[in-house]
Amino acid sequence: MIDHERDLRAVREATDRLLTAADALDNAAVAQASRLPGWTRGHVLAHLARNSDALVNVLEGRPMYVDAAQRDADIERDAHRSLADHLGDVTETSDRFLSYAAGNADWNRTVTLRNGVTDTAARLPFRRLIEVELHHVDLGIGYGLADLPASFRERETDFLAERFTGHPDVPPVTLAPVDGRARTTGGREGTPVTVSGTATALLGWLAGRGDGSELKTDGAPLPALPPL
Repeated sequence: MIDHERDLRAVREATDRLLTAADALDNAAVAQASRLPGWTRGHVLAHLARNSDALVNVLEGRPMYVDAAQRDADIERDAHRSLADHLGDVTETSDRFLSYAAGNADWNRTVTLRNGVTDTAARLPFRRLIEVELHHVDLGIGYGLADLPASFRERETDFLAERFTGHPDVPPVTLAPVDGRARTTGGREGTPVTVSGTATALLGWLAGRGDGSELKTDGAPLPALPPL
């Protein structure tokens, strides 16, 4: 069951963790490469700030972004700032999102996100939580997938399994964690594949944060997943 109030609290807690960790960096470290190909830590922090603005746009009934090119340009524009500017921007924009969301009563309506994706407004706080938690990992500053709260790891795995369910480019997949609950995902066509490993390694593969080298299949190649 979606509980937007619980998720808003989790967003605040996760954002505080990220900001506390990032505060230990310096300007040189912000300019260094993140774990995301082609992005520095500054790009990650700029994206987090602009994503907050984008979610406020959605809550207010506007397009999430003007278009993909403008989204990318805004991130590139802001990526090269000082650490202090990044921290201030992430703090201010996160507070704006949380404040607006706390007073928004129409959580049952359908909203439109990037690329025409639709969802209920009530799930926006969890989507923001995904951004904060996974991009904290992407910063590469000592916070890994195994450090994510267990409840988040479970929900994010469910979310990603749901996202790939029915996808025509993914064969039928059974996710078989050695330390958790099994799930199915993927489309209806193709040879079924069972993928096993730790719950953390499976999440990393689904989220595009791992090469799958820690996973095993039942003999078939590990399926290639489309980008998120």
